[in-house]
Amino acid sequence: MALQIRATLGLNPWDVLHEGLAERTGLSFGLITAITGVAVLLLWIPLRQKPGVGTIANVVVIAVAVDATLAILPAPQGLLPRIVFLTLGIVLNAVAFAAYVGSRLGPGPRDGMVTGFCRRTGVSLRVVRTVIELLVLGTGWLLGGTVGIGTILYALGIGPLSQLFLPHLTWRERSQPVS
Repeated sequence: MALQIRATLGLNPWDVLHEGLAERTGLSFGLITAITGVAVLLLWIPLRQKPGVGTIANVVVIAVAVDATLAILPAPQGLLPRIVFLTLGIVLNAVAFAAYVGSRLGPGPRDGMVTGFCRRTGVSLRVVRTVIELLVLGTGWLLGGTVGIGTILYALGIGPLSQLFLPHLTWRERSQPVS
């Protein structure tokens, strides 16, 4: 999140929403991510999605990590470093999604909403994630969040990238040896 914020080429859709809410409320960006995470958890109820330890850790760790990283990570100078930050931000977000969803310790609130919709509807992860990202993007933009080329690249790329990395980072039990 912090890499994409510092790139200043457009926030990811959820961060467009978070920024719009932070500007309207005066609360910190990290605190807004935590509050939004808790609110999204309520959407899990009709999806019958079950939280895990990773779900709660996601809310707390991301809120603290994004504020801490923003406090120490300077904005890059020049277009090329900004493009690198943007690209790394998008790819690392997809890898992180696949790693913690694949660990089966519980997805984060936003990602649990995605996986819950996928499970309940049978629609692919890339489609569900992309639709949700576009809806959140529109809401955040209406609230005054920053939109740029990075926002569009993220919204259209995160679903396919997440689906690409997930099989490679999903934890599977080893089969028992035959005796």
